[in-house]
Order: sequence, then C-alpha cells, then structure tokens
Amino acid sequence: MNLKSIRNFAIISHIDHGKSTLSDRLMEETKTVSDREMTPQLLDSMGVEQAHGVTVKSRTVQNTYRANDGQDYQLNLIDTPGHVDFNYEVTKSLSATDGVILLVDATQGVQAQTVANWRLAHELGLPILPVLNKIDAASAQIDEREEQIRQLDPTLANRQIYHISAKTGLGIADLLEAIVHELPAPVGDESSPLKALVFDSEYDAFQGVIAQIRVIDGTLKKGTALQLMANGQKLLAKEVGIYQPNRVPVNELTVGEVGYVVTGIKNPKQVTVGDTLTSQSQPTETALPGYQQSQPVVYAGIYPVDDYNVLQEALQKLALNDTSLVLTNEQSEAMGPGFRAGFLGIFHLQIIKERLETEFGIQVVVTAPNVSYRVQVAQKGQDIQTVTVTNPTKFPDFDQILAVEELVVKATIMTPSDSVNQLMKLADDYRGVFMDMGNQGDYVRLVYQMPLSEIAYDFFNQLKSLSHGYASFSTEAIGYQEADLVKVDLQVNYVQVDALAFVTHRSRVAEQTQQLVHELKMTIPRRLYPMPVQALVEGRVVARVDVPPLRKNAAVNGQAKSISKKQALLRRQSANKRQAAQSDIELPQAVFNALLSLK
Repeated sequence: MNLKSIRNFAIISHIDHGKSTLSDRLMEETKTVSDREMTPQLLDSMGVEQAHGVTVKSRTVQNTYRANDGQDYQLNLIDTPGHVDFNYEVTKSLSATDGVILLVDATQGVQAQTVANWRLAHELGLPILPVLNKIDAASAQIDEREEQIRQLDPTLANRQIYHISAKTGLGIADLLEAIVHELPAPVGDESSPLKALVFDSEYDAFQGVIAQIRVIDGTLKKGTALQLMANGQKLLAKEVGIYQPNRVPVNELTVGEVGYVVTGIKNPKQVTVGDTLTSQSQPTETALPGYQQSQPVVYAGIYPVDDYNVLQEALQKLALNDTSLVLTNEQSEAMGPGFRAGFLGIFHLQIIKERLETEFGIQVVVTAPNVSYRVQVAQKGQDIQTVTVTNPTKFPDFDQILAVEELVVKATIMTPSDSVNQLMKLADDYRGVFMDMGNQGDYVRLVYQMPLSEIAYDFFNQLKSLSHGYASFSTEAIGYQEADLVKVDLQVNYVQVDALAFVTHRSRVAEQTQQLVHELKMTIPRRLYPMPVQALVEGRVVARVDVPPLRKNAAVNGQAKSISKKQALLRRQSANKRQAAQSDIELPQAVFNALLSLK
C-alpha cells in the first residue's frame, strides 16, 4: 500500500478505561472481523486476560478503512496493556508506532497510568489524539475531564477532544476519520536496504520464533536471507504476513507496514526484542537504537507440588512468549528443586501462577516475593565487595555486612481530596518520606519517596480500599539508598527453612516476627507432637511459638506408672519423632501466604 495511506498507532490509557472495548469497535467498524467471529475483548485472547479484564500481552491487528474521501487506508493498531506492571509491553508497542490515542474515562478522569503512558509517548515525540470514553454514562463529567486532559499536555490546549462510547459505538466513525487525518503517515525509503524493527516476538513449537516487526526502510519478501544486527544471527524468512488479528501470510511487507516474519529459529534467546532485521545480501549500514530491556522488580521462588520436570517445561514455554519473565534454577533444602523467577510486579507474578494452573494444570508453591538489595561485604583479607542479592537465602552473614542498600522509588498518588489524610497515613506506615503535594484538577497529587520492598506486596490494594477505588498510583525508580535492614530466618521444629527467610527493616522486626510465628502456628500442618516455630535475627531468637499437636501421645498402655515416668517416656518419644521428622517438613502455600499478611 502507498506509504501515505498507512497509519501506525496505539491506544494508551489507565486500566479499565475501555481500551480493549475500543479496539473491538475499531475492528468491527472496519469489518476486519466478521460478526460471527466477533467476541468481547477479542485481542485479549489469554484466559487470564479475560478473567481479570485486563490486557497482559501486546497484540497487533491490521485494519483496512475506507475514509470519507473515498480512499482506502491501512490502520495498524498495536494494542497495549494498561496495568502498571506491564509498562514494558507499552514501551515495546510505542516504539513501532507513529502516533497514539490517549483514552480517558469520562467517569474517572486522568489517573496515574494515564500520566505514565502519556509520559512514555511524550518522550518518544509521538503525536497524541485525545479521546474521552464512556460519555453516555450517568456519572460522566465531560467538562471536568476535558480540562484534566488539557492540563496534562499543553499541546492539547486548543485540540479537539473526541467523545465516544466504546461500548455502544457512539463516535467511532468520527474517531476513524481523525486517525486518518490527524495522525501522521510513516516515513521511510522503499529503495533503501531493508531495515526492520523487531518490537516483539512469540514462539511456535513447529515454526520457531515468530518476530513481530515494523518495516522502517526497504521491502521484506518471503524467502529473503536475513540477519539480526545485534548478534549477527542469520535466518531465512520462511513466511511473512500480517495480523487480522490472526496471522495471515502475504508475499511481502513494504516500508511503514507492521507484520510478522517466521524465522525458524528454535532458540528464542537468539532473537532480541529491539534488534534490527536486515538483508544478508544488502545490509543496512546503521542499526536502530532499540530500547532498554526490562528489569525484574520482584523475585519469588516457584516450586512444584508434584513433578519438577513438568514445571520446568511449562515455565520454559511461558518464558518463550514472555520476555519479561526471568528464570534461574534454585535448590531449596525444604522445598527441593525449583526456580527463582523475576517479575515486573506482583500482578505479573499472579498472572504467571494462574497461567501455570489454568493452561498447564500444574499446582505450584510460590514463596513470598522480595526485591533486590545491594550489600557491602567485608571479609578478612579481602577487599570490600558490593553484591546484589535477589534471594534472602543468599543474604551474607551479619558479621560480614558493612551496609545494606534498598531500591527506592518516587511514588505519585492521585486521589480525591476526601481520601488525602488516610492515604498520607498509609504512606507513612510503609516508610514513605513526603516530597511534594499539589492539585491537578479535582484530584490531589501526593509525591512520596518509598522503598520498593514496602509497596511491592499489598500497598496498591490498601490504596484502592482506603480511596474506594478512586485513587491511582505510579512509581519511578530513584536508585539505591542505605537502610538498616536485617535478614529474618525461620526455624520449624529446630530446622531452618530457607524458603521462609525474608529481609525487613530492623524497626519492624519485633512486630513482624511475633505476627508471623502466630500466623504459622495456624497454617503449618500439625504432627503428633508440639513443634516449635521460631524467628531468628543475627543468630538470636526474637519470637517463638509452638504448633500444637494433633493429640496427646501419652504412654497409655494400661499400666499403672507414676506421672514422672510417663513424662520421661513422652520426652523420649517426642525427641525420637523430632529427630525422624526434621527432614520431612511439608509447607503448603498457606504458609507462604502468611508472609504476605505482614504489615
């Protein structure tokens, strides 16, 4: 298609503002999908996406639209997630677009992820098309929400803000005309050597890695000998095609078009997202800049309930299509072989766990998530070393530690004024340091400096609960700062359980350990004898409780013996049973969930 008739765009919004529904209406209006094939949230094809009502994985779809001027246009929609945990997916999508639709809910207004996604688009210099959704809702506040959008971006001060209802299709025709006439066409040279951006990838068991690409210059034809510029990997374009939204083979992809190429490469690590694809016979001179790879934010151990090999195969399959999932092998004395996995956030962890259960039928035990720390270690006769610790069991001994640094983020909370006091108290409880406060339309903006370890677990849920769902939250990494942190070890029946270890601030040790041992008292499976559960910090027991036995196993044999002899027999029985059971401690998922309940 003519380069001037192509539009590559994405939709960015806060979660639940109607982005997936708008995608459905655009495909419906352009007849990309027939009425028989049309289903709600068509681009959210994974079960977990439909169950939670959120987009997890970016998707691409090519639409053909005949505008009012009688000309056909190719509209390449590159879908984006709205949840804060999947910002990396948004970054990948925006790198392949020439403009964005900024979608705002008329009932909720500009929220934290709206601002975060707008900032990503603004930094890339992408033109923005403002759209107000759900204008037919009874609680819609159109004038106030338009003012919020104009305050967000000064360049939108005199721009028309389009009003739509993605649910009913109201205003979709006008929006399509705006996409054609207000968003720019791609720029490129068809006569130049092939230069294509690999902005995403998926894995097929039969066809290998399928790279999703945007052609910047030149033409990509089926059967062309190609190479990746980052590592020099050579490949053959076994098939090229477009998404509608399923894969549709075509003969070629020209400059400005978005589609896929079947590489046949069986090792997914050889295809790097952000790499430049070019021709072997006539390669381009300069590679595209690409973008920074995703970095895990939280880490957790994943252990199988049954078969380790089945879990290994399932996780490897998930990692093939989720480049943000980082896996390393791990061996726990209590849990056996498993994996230490890095995630973009707690919701990402939850999605992976649910996919293991629903798509593969595997029951797993997931340890309490933790973040990374930097520890300065001094050993006799050696120089001072700084090590990064992502697993509490690898935390150095306390007598070798000079200093511990934790990752600190700048947290921005957008909340209605009636929730300000509760949320400020919440931030203080999570070791937040107040930085700034201001007004943004009808909302109050609170800015705090907070340790990532404090907000990685349930802070977002507490925030939504206290604000009745109206507050929103975004973070921006600041860096590592020194803090008084210690490692807490847990012993069950005098045996140290490495999978239960965690790192916390010294000021919280007494409160958290007392709460934890009493939680474990109710969740650890009982035996025929009492089992002590105790927490240790720097070699010292700081909290202890006994798990009560199932029943008293007294020396009841019908013989008349003195109380002292019965007690001596009980002590010998208990000692023998403990000795036999020390290596047979079973920990269900509820034990690790107790760690998440700590305040």
